[in-house]
Amino acid sequence: MSVYEQLKELHISLPPVSVPSAAYVPYVQTGPLVFLSGHIARKDGKPWVAQLGRDIGTEEGKAAARAVAIDLLGTLQAACGGDLNRVKRIVKLLSLVNCTSDFTEQHLVTNGASELFVRLFGDKGAHARSAFGVAQLPMGACVEIELIAELA
Repeated sequence: MSVYEQLKELHISLPPVSVPSAAYVPYVQTGPLVFLSGHIARKDGKPWVAQLGRDIGTEEGKAAARAVAIDLLGTLQAACGGDLNRVKRIVKLLSLVNCTSDFTEQHLVTNGASELFVRLFGDKGAHARSAFGVAQLPMGACVEIELIAELA
């Protein structure tokens, strides 16, 4: 099943490229690699403001990470010239989780994004990953994720 068939089956519509909120570009391509800038979690079109371990738990954080992955896919589609079938491999995710000092499930929160990429791209979606807990993120967002992909 193609990426687009999977998206349709999951009732996911990809958003347009997010407009950067500071002095950077949404993505940069060098050779076959494309580097997507960090995207923050959004809910109802606004930053998903929360801190894991204080305001929300792991499951809601996982949903926030999945929302970030959908936003990243919109940017990745633009980087692919409008065709996600050009993705040869999701190489790496870096996930930042806004959390209390005693919250230790950053890896489980980040699964919300990782599981979606594997579902959509199969083996090409399996990736290396880092997940960090941080004291704060831009605009108070609960999760921020950046992505590196290889294009054909």
